[in-house]
Amino acid sequence: MTQKFQPISLTIMSKEYKIACDPDERDTLVRSAQLLDQQMRKMRDTGKINGSDRIAVMAALNLSHELEIVKNQNALLSQQLGECLDHIRNKIENVLDNPQTE
Repeated sequence: MTQKFQPISLTIMSKEYKIACDPDERDTLVRSAQLLDQQMRKMRDTGKINGSDRIAVMAALNLSHELEIVKNQNALLSQQLGECLDHIRNKIENVLDNPQTE
């Protein structure tokens, strides 16, 4: 079954962008556009970066950096969880292999 894409309008830095979007991803895309708009406006308002293109690149770089940090944290947590589950599984196997009789 093919998903029908629907048009959506997003406003970033007072410019409207119309794109096709999977209806299931609409809310996430709207929130992402709002986050990008906030980041770009914050950079523009500092006055340190001039030009929409430069602001967009810097905002994208900052958001990509944040994403990489979260991905690395997620990978570390997944590894720690795996180690914890292995430890618990080993304890359970030891108990089952060596039952204590009273």
